[in-house]
Amino acid sequence: MLGYSAVCAVRRKHKSSFAASIGLVLRNTIFSPTDHRSASCGCRIPTVVSSLSSASISSQSERKQQYSSVPRAYGRNDVSSNNVKHRTRRNIIIHQYDARRTCLASLRQWRRSYEATSSPSDPYSATELALDSVVKIFTVSSSPNYFLPWQNKSQRETMGSGFVISGKRILTNAHVVADHTFVLVRRHGSPIKYRASVQAVGHECDLALLVVESEEFWEGMTFLELGVVPFLQETVAVVGYPQGGDNISVTKGVVSRVEPTQYVHGATQLMAIQIDAAINPGNSGGPAIMGDKVVGVAFQNLSGAENIGYIIPVPVIKHFIAGVEEKGKYAGFCSLGLSCQPTENVQLRTHFQMHPGMTGVLVSKIHPLSDAHKVLQKDDIILGFDGVPIANDGTVPFRNRERITFDHLVSMKKPNETAEVRVLRKGEELAFTITLQPLQPLVPVHQFDKLPSYFIFAGLVFVPLTQPYLHEYGEDWYNSSPRRLCEHALRELPSKAGQQLVILSQVLMDDINQGYERFAELQVFKVNGVRIENLRHLRKLVEQCDEECLRFDLDDERVVVLNYQSAKIATSQILRHYRIPFAMSDDLMEQNGAELEFANLSIRRL
Repeated sequence: MLGYSAVCAVRRKHKSSFAASIGLVLRNTIFSPTDHRSASCGCRIPTVVSSLSSASISSQSERKQQYSSVPRAYGRNDVSSNNVKHRTRRNIIIHQYDARRTCLASLRQWRRSYEATSSPSDPYSATELALDSVVKIFTVSSSPNYFLPWQNKSQRETMGSGFVISGKRILTNAHVVADHTFVLVRRHGSPIKYRASVQAVGHECDLALLVVESEEFWEGMTFLELGVVPFLQETVAVVGYPQGGDNISVTKGVVSRVEPTQYVHGATQLMAIQIDAAINPGNSGGPAIMGDKVVGVAFQNLSGAENIGYIIPVPVIKHFIAGVEEKGKYAGFCSLGLSCQPTENVQLRTHFQMHPGMTGVLVSKIHPLSDAHKVLQKDDIILGFDGVPIANDGTVPFRNRERITFDHLVSMKKPNETAEVRVLRKGEELAFTITLQPLQPLVPVHQFDKLPSYFIFAGLVFVPLTQPYLHEYGEDWYNSSPRRLCEHALRELPSKAGQQLVILSQVLMDDINQGYERFAELQVFKVNGVRIENLRHLRKLVEQCDEECLRFDLDDERVVVLNYQSAKIATSQILRHYRIPFAMSDDLMEQNGAELEFANLSIRRL
């Protein structure tokens, strides 16, 4: 395919006429009847030639006229073998010349149509119009301390980028405003900073929407529009405020790859676009522009590599915005709740009775809370999703000769939407309709913008296990944190709604708990013989204890036994000694009767 941007690139490089530029490209280019990219620019590239063998010399008389005008040495009366070769070569040259001449005329016509209906493809000329729509974001944030969940860490100031979209909203990255306490924005070319508030945040897709109440901020502002996913080798301009300066920055990059990628902030895998433009701290949240449309949001780079950056593509952006507009808050991205294995091995396909030509992936694990758990089984072969066949490597067709994992089709579904899944089960083909929902693991991957839960009794600090808790062990948390907790965090799935994995985080030393100080980082299974479901359930079991002793059953067959009344009195003394204001986090406090009295017991005695 030949796009207008490619033609302009050749023209700029060779400093020649448009016709000569086209000639350079046409030497190794065969045109197909339709260029799908034309849909995005509002025009259609005319049908050119599909091969040089079908050139525009269509009749025998035309060919004779061409031959008669050549020198005698190459005429038709010379029948020597060498001249036959020369005539054959000359015939090919004529065909090629006419093919290129036809292509050139068609492309000139298409160029005039393109320039009349579309914006310039040069990213810099179009970016000039978009500069006023890009803002600098100043964020003050304070993250929780998961080892001391009643405290926050010191506040820090960070900067990022964003751009305005319809509805008087600013689109940026979620990690730019994560755990925010104060947010300001500044327009390009203005010294004034305006107060902004966060309307919605999607940490899985690393996107956020901000609003500014000041009408002065919006005066003369142009809203940027979303475009489409760019093709490979197309050029985009990344606009933002990276480190190294205070003014706006524009860099150019070429689209290198489009595929599902790990989103570092949300620890999820969604479609992303890889470009070779430099994306540095501060660029996050800035637009990637092609023409006068936004084709992505800059959000991360590849550490240890040069000029490998990633932008969030338009389908993910639109999915996020549509969910916010429909529900008033972030709706999430759906999942089938399946772990699948490729079926590229011949013996594996034969074992599961897959016929020749049949493709799909093997179901190895199913999320217990998913709708798929009701109808699918382990060892089913997923053949297709919503009418799209799935290859043995788990991919589906995506644009021209590109492929993408079928998870992308699932993630673009709205919550509560249904999809038809074709499966092969013991040689029989079946079809099921499954309702899709966002699903979470047993151990949450992130806990941004909210305080961690905790419950303290007799100096025993109980918390639900989360990955942010393990991150407190440092960047190499997987190797430095307790191995059992890592296995729980990465492998286990909830068996019921609201389930949590509760651990004894630490022991605040006191006479009441002497001898238990080493029982830290252990999972809590039971309270007085009752298996706990979550931290709230543990708190209720402790509060409602009607026995003399309170017993906790922990991992490693450890047991903690306390005198209930003595432990209850000691709790307030320990809180005062360690300067802890509350015995539990706000989300555990119930506003009724005895439970509220228990929650306030330590407060009154401080």
